[in-house]
Amino acid sequence: MKVVEFKAVSKSYNGTRVLKDIDFQVEKGERLILLGPSGCGKTTILRLIAGFIAPDQGSIEIGGRVVSEPGRIVVPPEERNLGMVFQDLALWPHLSVKGNLEFGLKAKGFSKAERDQRIEKMLEMVGLREYANRKPGELSGGQQQRVALARALVLEPTVMLMDEPLSSLDTELNIRLRREVIALHKSLGFTMIYVTHDREEAFEIATRVMVMSEGEIVKVGSVKEVRNSLTSISPLIPS
Repeated sequence: MKVVEFKAVSKSYNGTRVLKDIDFQVEKGERLILLGPSGCGKTTILRLIAGFIAPDQGSIEIGGRVVSEPGRIVVPPEERNLGMVFQDLALWPHLSVKGNLEFGLKAKGFSKAERDQRIEKMLEMVGLREYANRKPGELSGGQQQRVALARALVLEPTVMLMDEPLSSLDTELNIRLRREVIALHKSLGFTMIYVTHDREEAFEIATRVMVMSEGEIVKVGSVKEVRNSLTSISPLIPS
């Protein structure tokens, strides 16, 4: 089942085309990794899916419904049932861990009982139950990353968008959190679109990899297929 589909999508900024006739589909439950160097259009794809910007050409569908078309946002971001975690975690520093998770649930009108139930379950899943009343500034970088993941997942999104979420962490913590992300995905079954420039991170997390360069897709396939193409595509992505 197609969850996200791009049909001949192009996008330019200030006269410079950053995406060129992009076509791809994301199937329900898969972990699609967008891999490529900075400036190749990966983050622009996430912003288009989120509904922060509209395409100049082409259309975008989520769940079989057109959500964006040339120059127009058809379905606003808040109605797309998406979760988002970006490199800048954007946690609210004045709210506790619980408060950060509760914010979106309140906005969507969940009862206090439902909010408490979801928050307790999610904090248990990310190993932060005992930190519920702490502020983000009192947590380590890895713990803050878990809060950002939990805040997005507590709303039970259909699709999770993740833009270089682990790039600021040291190598050991990065590897540990990769595995936690995979475990959460397997447990909750959401569809994930994950941006990185790190090929080893991509190969560990992905069920499918889409390699990009200069606003175009140069290779899409399984981890094995992309690994086997490294000789031809390696100049396009960091080692």
